[in-house]
Amino acid sequence: MEDKIATAEKKVLVEMVRLTQKRGMRGSEGDWKEFLNSRDPKFGASMSDPSKRPNDLLIAFLKTFNKEDDLMFLDKVLQCNEKRNFVKQVSQITPGNESPEQKLVRLTLEHPQYPLEYSFPSYDKEWVVTKFSQKSKGPNSNLIYAIDCEMVLCEDGTENLVRVCMVDRDLQVKIDELVKPRKAIKDYRTDITGISPGDLDGVSCSLADVQKSITKFLSHGRTILVGHSLNNDLQALKLDHSRVIDTSFIFKYSNGSIYRRPSLSKLCKSVLGYDLRKEGAPHNCLDDAQAAMKLVLAKLESKADDTIAIADEDTPQVGMEKLLLHRIPINVPSEALARAIHGDFTIELKPPKKGQGGDIYSALAIFKNPKEAQQAFEEIEGSADEDSSGRPQKLIRFQHSGSIVSIYVRKMGQKDFADKFSSKKRDLEVIENIVMSKKQKTDNKMEIETISNSSKCCNHVEEVERLKQELKRKEDSTHCCDHVNEVESLKEELRRKDYELSILRKTITIVKKDSKKKKGKKRLGSLVDYCTNLAGAREKGVRLPGLIAEEWYRVWFAPTASIGAYS
Repeated sequence: MEDKIATAEKKVLVEMVRLTQKRGMRGSEGDWKEFLNSRDPKFGASMSDPSKRPNDLLIAFLKTFNKEDDLMFLDKVLQCNEKRNFVKQVSQITPGNESPEQKLVRLTLEHPQYPLEYSFPSYDKEWVVTKFSQKSKGPNSNLIYAIDCEMVLCEDGTENLVRVCMVDRDLQVKIDELVKPRKAIKDYRTDITGISPGDLDGVSCSLADVQKSITKFLSHGRTILVGHSLNNDLQALKLDHSRVIDTSFIFKYSNGSIYRRPSLSKLCKSVLGYDLRKEGAPHNCLDDAQAAMKLVLAKLESKADDTIAIADEDTPQVGMEKLLLHRIPINVPSEALARAIHGDFTIELKPPKKGQGGDIYSALAIFKNPKEAQQAFEEIEGSADEDSSGRPQKLIRFQHSGSIVSIYVRKMGQKDFADKFSSKKRDLEVIENIVMSKKQKTDNKMEIETISNSSKCCNHVEEVERLKQELKRKEDSTHCCDHVNEVESLKEELRRKDYELSILRKTITIVKKDSKKKKGKKRLGSLVDYCTNLAGAREKGVRLPGLIAEEWYRVWFAPTASIGAYS
């Protein structure tokens, strides 16, 4: 450990010292400030910023930690830094110099959703970070294992690992273990996991046991781990591994958003030509692991395209008689959903997806025909929005057990998705044209873009005024306690709309200025300021209209976000 610390880069040492401060860690000479007071009589703790201190002093402080838990934590920080270096190393590899396996790793790491989905709390006590082999000369390795996990819902609303399977490149089983959850189980999800209470009788295998078994196969750090939505499996295993291939990232729909990922069943049908499981049958952990490996092998053997066609069941002709109700709080029974939507329909509960939190669920409202479903959606009074794939939905609120409940209602059908996505792209016309700074643009185009944003801005002004009127009406009746929660919700929505309005006004200002300037440093400065504002809003959790926040963050910040995903 001391050798690793002594050879670490300055930025890593600074990060380690700051983390010890954040966690309140104390070495043999106290915490960081106490250490400075004893080692530096001149400045002491008055200059406590570790980035302004020399490496020798930082190393000396870190070497004062000798407790086992502290040393394990510092070792994890060093391992996570090695992981970030690996991501950076992958991004610098010339495509012609990488193996087919490494190409799939790179495609996973470069996916826009990778930084979000694969940012784990790796420093936490139960987490294991796989170690890198210093003997390996590069990231290329042909050793591959595929993994899949099943989880049960616990009493506290969290999910715990209950089964894990791992197969090698030849589809031979390496691990197939039932795991005893650490917490009391509320729902075995037998229809999904295929596991019932009796299956766990006599099971003693723990999470730590499984982690130890898996890390033996990943011991040299260059082994590739494969899975479908692998981040959910790693989260359940509390395992952080850098060299991964996510089959939900390396395949995409031919006419869909990159953020809409195909399911494992759909990939098996479209790419491999077989049904993963019969309709209504529970998941089989082993089958899923083998299917993920088969998909990777098909890619390596050039038997599979990068894109897959939208299957018949995804077309607008099928499913249009349904509305999807999702993010429903678990304490809201399905019978209460009838009050949320008008019309004649039946409710069908949807099984939870792997990795979905246990505090929410989804359901389908099935109407007699698409026309009735469309009419019911249009009559819903709620905030218009879209899901992560751009499909139209509405946020609605209704009263249940004395409190206000919020759920989303989404339309079905690919056509709606395509139309909405196109609309969102039109809303971003100004931004997209600014990004294309190398192309010559006329004053007429800039004027059209400004008008487009002005129209958008006017719409938001009207929306803000509407919300203010509704809020005033609700506040006038706050003597009824049932309205208190709804008033607070409206206030929050009003604040969000005000912020969106300020962003749109700033966009118009930038466009007007940009139309009068020639390309140069001033244009770039305006863009950087604007992007910084958007990024700041994103970090604060402010929801911005349409694709603005997502597109700007991806265009300007995604190249560095993947490198710093584990910082």
